[in-house]
Amino acid sequence: MKLPLYQLIARAGDAANYCAKRGSKEWLQVWEDLLAQCEEQLLPSGSGFNAGTKIEYAGSDKIVLRTSFHHMNEHGYYDGWTEHVIVAVPNFIYELDLKVGGRNKNGVKEYIADVFYEVLRREVVYDGEKVEWAD
Repeated sequence: MKLPLYQLIARAGDAANYCAKRGSKEWLQVWEDLLAQCEEQLLPSGSGFNAGTKIEYAGSDKIVLRTSFHHMNEHGYYDGWTEHVIVAVPNFIYELDLKVGGRNKNGVKEYIADVFYEVLRREVVYDGEKVEWAD
């Protein structure tokens, strides 16, 4: 199956939520494993997002991600972290809207929105076991 990453995350989240409500532990584990693959292999990690990205909630109504950004000063030295929550919601015209929470140190929130918008819209291939970028 080939689709944008945000759709895969939303579908897997919906399926996991359904399985959790119904007590289907085996299938819940399948969907949680897929979400973990997305976190570990596809969502931003490194290049400032040095602590990776975690999926806090995923469903058809929204996706909530948590990340940290490691800032550098003008001399190239690390000078602190900011914590951010990214909320992606469906949009009938532009596929999805993003809201980035957290401190806007050095104007970083616009950069974070740009990075996550591109990553979440990028197409992936899921074969039922593993997920990877389509290109």
